[in-house]
Amino acid sequence: MSERTGTAPTDDTEGGDLLGDALSEVADLLSRAGDVTLLAHVNPDADTLGSALALGRVLRHRGATVRVAFATPEEPPFSLRGLDADALVVPAADVPAVPSTLVALDTGSLQRLGALADRVGATIAAGGDVVVIDHHVSNTLFGTHHLIDESAEATVMIVLRLLDALGAEVDLPTARCLYAGLVTDTGSFRRAGPATHRVAIRLLEAGVEPESITRQLMDTHPFGWLGMLSKVLGEARLEPESARGFGFVHATVRFEHSDGLRGEELDSVIDVVRTTAEADVAAVLKEMSPGHWSVSLRSDGRIDVSRAAAACGGGGHRLAAGFTADGPAEDVLASLRSALAEAPLLG
Repeated sequence: MSERTGTAPTDDTEGGDLLGDALSEVADLLSRAGDVTLLAHVNPDADTLGSALALGRVLRHRGATVRVAFATPEEPPFSLRGLDADALVVPAADVPAVPSTLVALDTGSLQRLGALADRVGATIAAGGDVVVIDHHVSNTLFGTHHLIDESAEATVMIVLRLLDALGAEVDLPTARCLYAGLVTDTGSFRRAGPATHRVAIRLLEAGVEPESITRQLMDTHPFGWLGMLSKVLGEARLEPESARGFGFVHATVRFEHSDGLRGEELDSVIDVVRTTAEADVAAVLKEMSPGHWSVSLRSDGRIDVSRAAAACGGGGHRLAAGFTADGPAEDVLASLRSALAEAPLLG
């Protein structure tokens, strides 16, 4: 595969050359593209889908044919559907077999694209462009052009810089997409630095109403969520000596617990489990189908969970990562314990 790669660290100064030549190159490429397919990762969250919809909206208004898609599930999470003001999301089956220009957002590896991963190879083989825009340190650089900034606190931060390079207006629908990714990936700005707060101010000035967005994204659950949470938390376990002695808490959402609940409801369990004071590392095992697990990891700042996730076949950030696994939950936990025992400490 021919690699034409651009990566750059964040420049935290106002008006700086944030992503250099790579940013200009991708902006030029997309400004000339007549047909663009934007892919979010499987089980899309607000950062991947908000990034895709914000960029897609701008490209559509510039005259390009645009579609946004993801492999699974069949529809966007309920809490994110209001972001698609231009009806850009299409079923995975509607993605061309060989897209001419492909953009993968907030996606660290081909595996995260699920059944749509084959579009990447097909596009490259046909001489097309594959742009990867991401902030994960574990990104495998699977495209032909890359905007990778591992110090950015959300992929929407990089997308906003790209929109500026395109000379695009950040109107209210676009700002809402960007804000959704920003508020969720930073834990309601608990993990946000000065540059991120400046971006938030800019989006608020564009008309974003933070209370309405955050309530829909993070603070609204069906009644059945309470019953599921009660069962799951009642079986949670604390292992004070695990995770290199800094403590490990874990909970398991079994397949029968999730009946009738959306994936986003299950994803929210980690935010409750991670509040355990006696553990630096929290994990939630979610049984997506019998014997198939999606595992979410969080660190309070002492253990690099991205390395533990990578050892288990996944990836992510130092403080938030994940992986998928098959087999009994006890075996998944045993592998995770071993990975955490070898994970590096954070400064």
